[in-house]
Amino acid sequence: MAKSKKYKDASSKVQADKLYSVEEATELVKVLTYTKFDASIDIAMRLGVNPKKTDQMVRGVVTLPNGNGKTLVVLALVTPDKEGEAKESGADYVGLDEYLEKIKGGWTEVDVIVTMPSVMGKLGPLGKVLGPRGLMPNPKTGTVTQNIGKAISEIKGGKIDFKVDKTGILHVSVGRKSFSKEKLVENINEFIQTVVKLKPPTTKGTYIKSIYLSGTMSPSVPIDTKLIAV
Repeated sequence: MAKSKKYKDASSKVQADKLYSVEEATELVKVLTYTKFDASIDIAMRLGVNPKKTDQMVRGVVTLPNGNGKTLVVLALVTPDKEGEAKESGADYVGLDEYLEKIKGGWTEVDVIVTMPSVMGKLGPLGKVLGPRGLMPNPKTGTVTQNIGKAISEIKGGKIDFKVDKTGILHVSVGRKSFSKEKLVENINEFIQTVVKLKPPTTKGTYIKSIYLSGTMSPSVPIDTKLIAV
């Protein structure tokens, strides 16, 4: 695909064969991101793991200190006694059977689904709809819990669920171009250190193979992995 003049101009600002510190990469990406809208700033990490092996699957959650600038749409599938708690905590949709029927019909216009252990049995048959979209609640990510209010508040406050893809890459949004350099750096470091702590014991060789930072429609900037303590 042909690259625009703006993209080529931005690319020329990235020095060939240079690896940048987190601070340097963040500052440069803010300059390279030329969109008129408030672009997303994303990080991509290629890990030395084999996601096909269950003991090397890297998955977790992180609460970015400054959020990522995105407002997530949350569906709370709860029993009537938990509806008030869910609504007060900021859930966009609250209910149970009526939403289960909507999902069965193909409705998935939400970013996160939070539910209770007692309700999970009803979600099982909807796995083919929710699974491929990454919407199936999971106790490991805190989206299956009795503490519905806390879970929703954390998600609305910037909590992110991430999972390595089949090629061994993690890709998440860590903020917006409008964020200050300091806030972006805080978010990036928090995410990287969270991934470092999730290193599978069975992993051999280099764990973090590469890290790239980029803005929407902008060229990526490589981060020096040797500066990351693993």
